Amino acid sequence: MMFAGLDATTLAEIAALLVVAGAVTGVLAGLFGVGGGTITVPILFYVFGLFGLHEDVAMPLAVGTSLAIIIPTSIKSARGHYARGAVDMALVRSWAVPIIIGVVMGAVIARFADAWVFQIVFVAVASSNAIKLLFGGDRWRIAEKMPSGPLSIFYGWLVGLASSLMGIGGGAIANLIFTLHSKPIHNAVATSAALGVLISIPGAAGYVLAGWGKAGLSADAIGFVSLIGFALMVPTTLLTTGFGVRLAHSLTKRQLEVAFGLYLAAVSLRFILRLAGIL
Repeated sequence: MMFAGLDATTLAEIAALLVVAGAVTGVLAGLFGVGGGTITVPILFYVFGLFGLHEDVAMPLAVGTSLAIIIPTSIKSARGHYARGAVDMALVRSWAVPIIIGVVMGAVIARFADAWVFQIVFVAVASSNAIKLLFGGDRWRIAEKMPSGPLSIFYGWLVGLASSLMGIGGGAIANLIFTLHSKPIHNAVATSAALGVLISIPGAAGYVLAGWGKAGLSADAIGFVSLIGFALMVPTTLLTTGFGVRLAHSLTKRQLEVAFGLYLAAVSLRFILRLAGIL
């Protein structure tokens, strides 16, 4: 049996990789409030390349599929953190409209942008956050509290736009903004998980529309969302999200910061090597 030039054994190995990646994604979603897109996007991009998809199609397909996977993951993660009273619902409500506007704009850009645009956005956001978490600590602060008015609206829009281009639930960007404004890391992670719900639903829908009728997509794709990728990763993602939530609340502030920083640094390095042509 062959599909896209791959035999049955290779296809089984790819399926197993996606199932395991789903489990890791669930833990990260609960632990860091990130939705897990920083794991799913690189893996899906790699898998779609094995299936022979061109890079300019494989990257937005990976991003759109990641956003679809984040929908159930972020809902479960947000519920877990909300039950512990850690979600700043006032901020979530105030950011709702600007986030959705940013997400929609990102989906429109996705239809026309080259693959390197997504990868550079990914590296810029993830690496800056990693540096802040690992080396900045409490010294790196812009203000003692989150702003209101136009700046708050801009932050919400920025989180939505960058998350849509990266295929993430917004945690990597929102956590950076929150901690720079003195929000405690546990509260930042929990609120980021709730923002993932606002980002992933319109984001996935936008990528379906952005990729509709696009040439070179896989047979299972609906726009820029792969049904096979979604089906293989979601079940294990949901199984492990609760564990990630419990783990987040068992760690100290510094332990959580270092763990998140090392994770983002590793993901950034992977994309830097790819952009440099090493991977």
